[in-house]
Amino acid sequence: MPNRKNFAKLKEGTRIPYLLEIQSESYRDFLQMDAPKTKRKNEGLQAVFEEVFPIQSNDEKYRLEYLYYTIGRPKYDRLECQKRAVSYAVPLKIKVRLKSPKDTKEQEVYLGDLPLMTENGTFIINGDERVVVSQLHRSPGVSFEETLHSTGKRIYSGRIIPGRGAWMEFEFDANDVLQVFIDRRKKILSTILLRALGYESNEDIMRLFTGVERARPTRKSGMLKYIGRVVVKDVKHPETGEIILENNKVLDEVIIGKIWESGVRYLELFRDTVQEITNTLERDHTKTREEALLDIYRKLRPGDPLTVESARTLLERLFFDKRRYDLTKVGRYILNRKLSMKASLSKTILDKETIINVIRYLLDLKSGQGEIDDIDHLGNRRVRTVGELLGEQFRIGLVRMERFARDRMAIYDVDTMMPYHLINSKVLSSVIKDFFGRSQLSQFMDQTNPLAEMTHKRRLSALGPGGLSRERAGFEVRDVHHSHYGRICPIETPEGPNIGLIASLSTYARVNKLGFIETPYRKVEAGKVTSKIDYLTADVEDQYVVAQANAKLDKEGYFTEDRVSCRKKGNFPLVQPSKIDYMDVSPKQLISVAAGLIPFLEHDDANRALMGSNMQRQAVP
Repeated sequence: MPNRKNFAKLKEGTRIPYLLEIQSESYRDFLQMDAPKTKRKNEGLQAVFEEVFPIQSNDEKYRLEYLYYTIGRPKYDRLECQKRAVSYAVPLKIKVRLKSPKDTKEQEVYLGDLPLMTENGTFIINGDERVVVSQLHRSPGVSFEETLHSTGKRIYSGRIIPGRGAWMEFEFDANDVLQVFIDRRKKILSTILLRALGYESNEDIMRLFTGVERARPTRKSGMLKYIGRVVVKDVKHPETGEIILENNKVLDEVIIGKIWESGVRYLELFRDTVQEITNTLERDHTKTREEALLDIYRKLRPGDPLTVESARTLLERLFFDKRRYDLTKVGRYILNRKLSMKASLSKTILDKETIINVIRYLLDLKSGQGEIDDIDHLGNRRVRTVGELLGEQFRIGLVRMERFARDRMAIYDVDTMMPYHLINSKVLSSVIKDFFGRSQLSQFMDQTNPLAEMTHKRRLSALGPGGLSRERAGFEVRDVHHSHYGRICPIETPEGPNIGLIASLSTYARVNKLGFIETPYRKVEAGKVTSKIDYLTADVEDQYVVAQANAKLDKEGYFTEDRVSCRKKGNFPLVQPSKIDYMDVSPKQLISVAAGLIPFLEHDDANRALMGSNMQRQAVP
């Protein structure tokens, strides 16, 4: 690294990071070229292969297993590729094993050419230099929202959003009945879903959300204090066996009189009256798990022949099958954070505990506890870098290839075939070629000047497949948010229809392994600024009080003022130095590289600074 002289009044807390890291690190992690071929981590390209393979024939006699992949050397160097108008790519081969009852065959099969990233973070496709822009999208996981009903009542809802698969959305209606929408289609009572998951009786369902209390009153007056409480089990006459009060029903004065006269002196009551669950159970006509499964199947597949087995299979496939449903590590991380769970990040399918915890959180929201989510907060939005975008394309291509292999296994005599007969590499090649050539996120690189190149590689787009569209994007999603501080530049964005949808990464920002944007802060301990640097994501930063980079310090690193101007979430309180947790590393932490080149930026109007940062990219030598 060259020695840089800094004539600024404020010394920076840390060096500016490698600015192309968002491109190069992501692609390096995707390919894992340096790792031994049999010891690669289960991420990137390796994870996609392991997800699709092994491929089995329909009768399960034949099995095509994946062993490892190898990456060859490029035919030409990058300059030669540009001269010859060809792609800078490497051959990708996989070692597979075909198992049959008679024998086992191993073979290395060529899958096609994989475009290789240059040291500048670009790809050369047909001689043209292209950049894959990172996509900013809504994170999978769980989100809770609040809407206002036409009657003026607050309606709470919570949805579990997977990376791939069917959505599950819980919502209260105006009568405080909890409904669930499966895959944004028909609504079903939430208790029917719980019954289908194995909580068969009303008592089982109620016990999920409240405890049980045993009452043994010695006088009738002692029993009257239980008016309004809900009974756990049917209350029966000790002699005749007649049901005086059904389970999950509320005690009133008349019923208590009947119970006392019958000689019943022992009651099991729910500790809390979870009115919303009680209301839902009153409308629930199902009594067994089978009835609940059939009810769900009837609503999701109207007209199809009804069997309990097909209903059970449908529910299993929708939420509990790894091939059809994937919460992703990020989704599980957000579920753990929001619902205070401790599930492993590798557990990427839904489970009963998660569904119950989502309902519990909704009930807490209804009673005034917990917080609803801000979907524009960077704790709920993440970056899909080039490695992840390319991995998604590989998954699409390999799933098509799997279908081809399975069809061939069904038609031909596999015993006479070699593994390469079952693999159609053209399917995968065409998907990858299509992504680099036609995708909205694969763009011809802006080469007007070095700043234009740099900015293009650090750009974040909310558009593209799985993202927003210009027409549907409202004002809120385009607006500057307090969580953008130090992560996304509030100045650099295009004018016109894309304003706010295309942004730029801030100077010191980096993207972590889960895709969340982090920014560095200097740790403050007992009012003293230390040299320790912590990278914080937006959701973690919300817990802390952060001082600005230009706060006055003495030689030892202590704050000189009694009250220091700080940030906490979206507020700017004046705080005592002892209560400060972190301090910005630099005043230019807030802005992008292009905006940081504007001299005396703080004296400019924001609109003119936006134009300036965009126009610098148009300057020619």
